[in-house]
Amino acid sequence: MDHRTDAMRRCHPDSVTISRLTGFITDGVILLASIAYLVVAGIFGWTLLPGWIAIGLLLAGAWFTWSVPAFTYKQFGFRVSEEELELRSGWIWLSDTLVPMTRVQHVELERGPLLRKYGLAKVKVVTAATTHVIQALKLEEAETLKKQIGELAKVVDHDE
Repeated sequence: MDHRTDAMRRCHPDSVTISRLTGFITDGVILLASIAYLVVAGIFGWTLLPGWIAIGLLLAGAWFTWSVPAFTYKQFGFRVSEEELELRSGWIWLSDTLVPMTRVQHVELERGPLLRKYGLAKVKVVTAATTHVIQALKLEEAETLKKQIGELAKVVDHDE
C-alpha cells in the first residue's frame, strides 16, 4: 500500500492549550522583568522607554501567543511508513519534510510538567543533521510511535 494515501495524523488538540500556556508564562516573566526595570529606572533616573517598549511589544504579541498555536495545530501533520517519516508544518511558510528511516539515529520521548498534566508526550526523532519533533500525543500513542519508528529505523532501545 502506498503510504502517501494514508491520512496525515495530528497531535492531540490539547497541544494548542499547552502552547498557549507556555507562551503566556513566558510573556508573564518578560512582563515582570519589564515592570522591575521600570521601577529600578524610576529610582535611578534612567530612561523608562525600554520598559514601556517591552510592555507594548508584549501586549501586541499577546495576539500571537493566542492565535499561532491554533494555526500550527491545524497545519501540522505526520505520517509514518516503512521507508520514511513525513512531517508537515508551518502556517505562513509551509514545510513538508521526509526523514528516511535509514537516517534516524535515535528516538526520544519527552514529558515536561504541562505535558504530564495533560497526559501527553513529545516524540523527538534525531538524525545526524537535526531533531524533528512531534509535539503532543497521548502518552500511549507517543510510546507506540517511538517504538514503531525505532523498529523501522532499526534503532536499539536501551530501556528494555
